Amino acid sequence: MTTRIVRIAVLTAAAAGVGVLVTRGRGRALDDEAFRLLNANRGTVTDAVHAGITELGSIWAPAAAAAVLAAAGERRAAARGLAAASTAWLVGQGVKKVFLRDRPYLADVERTRLLIGRPKGTSWPSSHPAVLLAFTTAARRELGIGPRANAALDALAGAVGLSRVHLGVHYPGDVIGGLLLGRAAGEAWSAERAGRDDARAHVVRRTRARSASTRR
Repeated sequence: MTTRIVRIAVLTAAAAGVGVLVTRGRGRALDDEAFRLLNANRGTVTDAVHAGITELGSIWAPAAAAAVLAAAGERRAAARGLAAASTAWLVGQGVKKVFLRDRPYLADVERTRLLIGRPKGTSWPSSHPAVLLAFTTAARRELGIGPRANAALDALAGAVGLSRVHLGVHYPGDVIGGLLLGRAAGEAWSAERAGRDDARAHVVRRTRARSASTRR
């Protein structure tokens, strides 16, 4: 449990560090350059793909996924996933009011390709990847899915983050910060389960050790 708390603290601190880095000086300039590269025109098919996956990070997508999980009998996974996603969204909305970073299409109107409607709120952090990663991190701990599925879910959250940059509504630094905060929120809501599992495993090990000692 202590290790998990430290991990959450490190993730949160790293997110804040990214926020400071990309909103001033050389870090901001590098973030601008990365944005220009990822926001470049790569054809209508690429635009459509990014537009198609981006809403997987909206708060409504985890709500729908939680409903499906609950209907399948996985109520604990649904509840924890939705709680983590909601936490990530609320924290993101609050932090936006601290950093007050302009969206790319406001900071540079002429060079930014804006391909979807203008979202409300400021730019850092990106809530879409945060919400999705928070949900999947918390829910998958309850579901006990394997490493390949875990990697696929992480990749999906990254793809949603990339879509936010391609569509012109976030900088890469916003996405990195959002992913870190999302992971922290997911870890926070899965920590209790992990703690119980660790304690149970410890009891099992002690019981086995005592049994082995008795047989001797």
